[in-house]
Amino acid sequence: MTIIRTVEELKAMLTAKYRLMIETSPFLALATVGPEGMDCSPRGDKGGVVRVADDKTVLLPDWRGNNRVDSLLNIVRDPRVALMFLIPGSNTTMRINGRAVVSVDPTLLQSFEMDGKHPRTVIVVTIDEVYFQCARALMRSELWNPDNFVDPSSLPTPGLLLKAAKAEFDQETYDREWAARAAKTMW
Repeated sequence: MTIIRTVEELKAMLTAKYRLMIETSPFLALATVGPEGMDCSPRGDKGGVVRVADDKTVLLPDWRGNNRVDSLLNIVRDPRVALMFLIPGSNTTMRINGRAVVSVDPTLLQSFEMDGKHPRTVIVVTIDEVYFQCARALMRSELWNPDNFVDPSSLPTPGLLLKAAKAEFDQETYDREWAARAAKTMW
């Protein structure tokens, strides 16, 4: 039996090659929109940042972060999302534009267990369109070239950035304790 699909249907489906690229990506930027404006937040995970549920759906666990819920609030009020996937060493990026819902289904949360912990929610994205992004920006930036890596000690620390927004913030304690705190609360 021959199945004929429209161009719009094909734009909204993961091909085997697109799926491989997306499943390989450990990092993405999640863009959302809400009444207060837009939000773009980094998301990362070992072994692939999303799980492909089917040719039209990806699942993104919402692991602990900076305790802001801007993306989740936006999705609840406006389901439009954009995902940009990056793969270390590859200049090809993948994009998904779609609509999302926030799930607290216990079975779904448990399916993402890491080190005995579960995400607080899972973002379920229905794909409207998926495509690869031109590599020129990554090529120009030489993002993966270790000769261009910046020495992190030359940049402001997270504590210093927080102190700039809140004068009485204890920058030294925050920076000193950050690595141990992050390691204990990764999942």
